[in-house]
Amino acid sequence: MVKFCVLASGSAGNTSFVGTSKTRVLVDAGLSVKDVTRRLNEIGEDPLEIDAVLITHEHCDHVAGLARFVRWRAKQKKPVAVYVSRLTAPMLDWSTDGKQPEQPAPVERFQAGSGWMLGNIAVQSFTIPHDAVDPVGFTFLAEGIKIGVATDLGYMPDSVRHHLRRTQILLIESNHDLDMLKVGPYPWSVKQRVMGRNGHLSNGVTCDYIENDLDSGVQTLILGHLSEHNNHPEIVRIGAEQSLERRGISPNLVVAEQKRQTEVFTY
Repeated sequence: MVKFCVLASGSAGNTSFVGTSKTRVLVDAGLSVKDVTRRLNEIGEDPLEIDAVLITHEHCDHVAGLARFVRWRAKQKKPVAVYVSRLTAPMLDWSTDGKQPEQPAPVERFQAGSGWMLGNIAVQSFTIPHDAVDPVGFTFLAEGIKIGVATDLGYMPDSVRHHLRRTQILLIESNHDLDMLKVGPYPWSVKQRVMGRNGHLSNGVTCDYIENDLDSGVQTLILGHLSEHNNHPEIVRIGAEQSLERRGISPNLVVAEQKRQTEVFTY
């Protein structure tokens, strides 16, 4: 049995859970220890049984809770491994309130684009276009089920499309409505960053991907990392539904939220 749950997705914090009967991992650690433990408990998972945390990139909404989670696990005498790309690793801040963790995290550095086994899960990393040092997405293959995670990317290069093929569960970004962004409260420099090729996917780009490239075998499609100020869940949902209809497929469509986790998708 393979489980996937988006614990939180958005500009205020991102964390997802991937689990099998033998292995449990978090993708990113953007939540506080209190929030991540509560949300894991609510889906029936023990935060002390997480085997590893995989980091996509160093931006605070993806790593803000990492040092404290590592420190908390060390206090429980159950250290957790952290997997981070070779170039991203030096960018991580391990201090908590000016203090170093009581027990350093067992940090496993990987080359972006490499793959490895984590318990009974085959992990594959791949480079994504974003304004971070060495950002990556991940796919997870276990018991015949493939899960893809690709958020925080400015456009969809062919390499990313390739890695997301044959996924049964896919979390992909649908960050902003272009018109809302243009008239929204952000300074022009920030708007340019978000719209740029190293920024975030607009609803339109994501819908184009859904209509033309989304694997026809996908069973659960999760749209995430919505901008709080420049998007709305219903705009995202309606656009995606129209694209899926034009594509002629009807997977379970979910819009991930910031303040609560999704259901647990089990296959």
